[in-house]
Amino acid sequence: MEMVQGIDAQIEQVIANLKAVIAASGGNLGDVVKLNVYLTDLSNFSRVNEIMGKHFSQPYPARAAIGVSALPRGAGGNGCRGGAG
Repeated sequence: MEMVQGIDAQIEQVIANLKAVIAASGGNLGDVVKLNVYLTDLSNFSRVNEIMGKHFSQPYPARAAIGVSALPRGAGGNGCRGGAG
């Protein structure tokens, strides 16, 4: 799998990956209760929230933004880990 370029594309890819993993276990994004979002630039958190709003329904999952100096495979801005309840 190739790394997508640009923060918006990376956020969309993370959400698509999350959807696929959740669907494989018989769930959907509505089952997510918390996301840990790892960003190399915390100013991108507003983009995360904006794009998440297109994929998640209210009440939105709890989110924690964690600033990191680097992400695996040179990802520039986004990695999400979710938890279903």
